[in-house]
Amino acid sequence: MLDAEIFKANDIRGIVSGDAPQWDLDGARALGAAYVDLTGATQFVLSRDMRAFGRELSLAFIDGARRAGADVIDIDLASTDELWFASGWLSLPGVQFTASHNPVQYNGIKFCLADARPVPGDFMERLRDRAANVEIGAEVTGGYRTIDALDAYADKLGDLVPQRGLREIKVVIDAGNGMAGHTALSVLSGRNLDIIGLYLDLDGTFPNHPANPLEPANLVDAQAAVRRHGADLALVFDGDADRCFIIDERGEVVDPSVVTAMIAVAELAKEPGATIVTNTITSWCVPEAVEARGGRVVTSRVGHTYVKALMADTGAIFGGEHSAHYYFRDFWSADTGMLAALHVLELVRESDQPLSALASVYDGYSRSGELNSTVDDAQACQERVARAFDGRGDVEWGDGLTVRNRAEGWWLNLRPSNTEPLLRLNVEARNDATMGALRDEVLALVRA
Repeated sequence: MLDAEIFKANDIRGIVSGDAPQWDLDGARALGAAYVDLTGATQFVLSRDMRAFGRELSLAFIDGARRAGADVIDIDLASTDELWFASGWLSLPGVQFTASHNPVQYNGIKFCLADARPVPGDFMERLRDRAANVEIGAEVTGGYRTIDALDAYADKLGDLVPQRGLREIKVVIDAGNGMAGHTALSVLSGRNLDIIGLYLDLDGTFPNHPANPLEPANLVDAQAAVRRHGADLALVFDGDADRCFIIDERGEVVDPSVVTAMIAVAELAKEPGATIVTNTITSWCVPEAVEARGGRVVTSRVGHTYVKALMADTGAIFGGEHSAHYYFRDFWSADTGMLAALHVLELVRESDQPLSALASVYDGYSRSGELNSTVDDAQACQERVARAFDGRGDVEWGDGLTVRNRAEGWWLNLRPSNTEPLLRLNVEARNDATMGALRDEVLALVRA
């Protein structure tokens, strides 16, 4: 069984438990065979996160792929960025079983080409069509072996961001019972850190809180732990640990755009004049910081496949998204929240100022954060908002609807989610009053 709705713009995500599952083991087996048939891969690397049915689904996919003649290297439990690493390390295509931050009843798959390169934009559509008609081989002809990539992954990140200075840092790590519980301690060992761990046990039922740091309610435990322990900062990861939210010493969230600006400036210090990639709804604080230091900014559509492709096309050294995805040229232009966390840790260690002061240099805007609305007709809602803002700014259709007014210092973006049946709103302005008025106006139009 493979419901066509599980094939999203960038990956597969669908319900695997409950009364109305959208895909199952037979579907996973068909996907394995279709993947090999579509890509012509003779060998690839595969891993999974801790979600329910992850092992069963991945083994069914492996079976289908081996029946299509491909050899499979299984690194077993891994974060998504560890899978990207393995793809680059082995120079092989990669397949990661994960539904990232989606609710507990979901599972899914992310794909990459060799060296962690993104799959083409039409890949998911072609995979869907191929899987609907693929024939499963009668015999297993492909090989299978397992390897452990965790130590090599940790060594790679350590080489990219070595410890700078001796000062001890106290850090809270909230893995949300996701894959950071598997990777964080290996990556951070030996860095003179006093670690307060929250929910490091792997548990795909997410018994403490959903592993989705985009929702403020899921940051509360880490914020409280920072204040209670007097920590320098907290790192909060999503389920597959490719994203990391940062909380400062006051227990306040450091906006991912501000984190992007901080890391971009650090990377530009090593390579002046280099290119940085942002997405459509990254704060204006990033291009302002980059351009003030002689760098160049290019803008991508939202989504890891688009950012990775643009980084490769432009030779960008770093990229950041509003959703706390951070991309590094020296990590095969792939996204890794753990590497971003290392950058922030060492920026704090080097400084005589707290993280809040380091971040405040770049934080000159008021932002709504991402506000989600469930609507019957996303296009009609966007057009209604476009009509209401006609003549009030520059209107752009592309990655959803974007309206910008640089003279007044604000922008808004309204776009359908790539992974969920939602319409997402982001608003930014130079002051709280303007941002709040724009936010409320658009939400009233969307939710009318």
